[in-house]
Amino acid sequence: MSATRTAAKPTSARRPDPLDVFVWQGTDKRGKVMKGEQQAKNANALRAELRRQGITPKVVKPKPKPLFGGAGKRITPLDIAVFSRQLATMMKSGVPIVGAMEIIANGNKNPRMSTLVNTIRADIESGSSLYEALSKHPVQFDELYRNLVRAGESAGVLETVLDTIATYKENIESLKGKIKKAMFYPAMVIAVALIVSSILLVFVVPQFEEVFKGFGADLPAFTKLIVALSRFMVSWWWAVFLGIAGVIVAFVMAKKRSVAFSRFLDRMILKLPVVGQIMHNSAIARFSRTLAVTFKAGVPLVEALDTVAGATGNVVYEDAVRNIRDDVAVGYSVNMAMKQVNLFPHMVVQMAAIGEEAGALDTMLFKVAEFYEQEVNNAVDALASLLEPLIMVFLGVIVGGMVVAMYLPIFKLASTVG
Repeated sequence: MSATRTAAKPTSARRPDPLDVFVWQGTDKRGKVMKGEQQAKNANALRAELRRQGITPKVVKPKPKPLFGGAGKRITPLDIAVFSRQLATMMKSGVPIVGAMEIIANGNKNPRMSTLVNTIRADIESGSSLYEALSKHPVQFDELYRNLVRAGESAGVLETVLDTIATYKENIESLKGKIKKAMFYPAMVIAVALIVSSILLVFVVPQFEEVFKGFGADLPAFTKLIVALSRFMVSWWWAVFLGIAGVIVAFVMAKKRSVAFSRFLDRMILKLPVVGQIMHNSAIARFSRTLAVTFKAGVPLVEALDTVAGATGNVVYEDAVRNIRDDVAVGYSVNMAMKQVNLFPHMVVQMAAIGEEAGALDTMLFKVAEFYEQEVNNAVDALASLLEPLIMVFLGVIVGGMVVAMYLPIFKLASTVG
């Protein structure tokens, strides 16, 4: 199906008025009560449409907005993936792109997503191409997405490209989910351990300290340390809390605003044991799948590499891909350029070489992506199994150590009496 379908009206056409959502209730020709909700310019237009369908409207009123969360949840990459697949499916079935957009907007449960789709539909009705309409929303549709759509429209294979984009986004989000899972579990356990320790120091240890004062004996060194720490927490817990919060906020802000700090973190994380290898494999998988998708869609190789650089998720690989792009631009083969950056495993370079020689670079890169995505899955599962006993030991040392410190004076007193 040709991408020219997206230009249904002249470019000079006036942008359509935004539609409101109305809830309605009425009766059909048999007297059966019908109700629903529908978008329309106004209540009178909706009444006329209902009568045309053989329904006598009784109640037509704007849909009330909820008191909380009226704007809806934020738009996620998975929302964009679902939108892409729905649009591709309907266009393959012969539904015009404007009609498909209307169906998707009306059926979406997220108000923000519905508004976004309606805005895109209005731009297309005004004469814009899908690429031009999406370019007005760079947060939701990144450069990679827009370039793929532009290539699909130019080649007349927009439906196929949209389906490929949906699959790509689903795979990438699944990969991101695995990485987050590997990081989230130990972070949460450490946070819980610190919270439990703080509660013990602020509320439990002072009770034991009152008991110890009646012993009239010198406390063990370990117990003195815990008591001193408890006194500090009781007096300065607010400063500790503000300090931790300040460090977290400063870290997040520095990562977002400081390019140098962000690059430093990306380099350091690749050097961590176990986790570093997972991040290496993740970057290779994202590079391979993204380049395969863009190249398959017909995006020129140099332009595709430029887009892929930002999709690797790590500055080390981003710099490497930009070097590959520069080498390819002056005539080097992809596999030779990959070999020069000395970052990609031998298997990846050889698969790229075979793909270039056979004229099936995208197919080989898809296979590389699948292999490294599976490697990430296996590594994350292995990491979870490895962390469980280490976390148990960590919790035992922190919480158990405090309990032992509190009971040491009692044991000492008992042995003295005995």
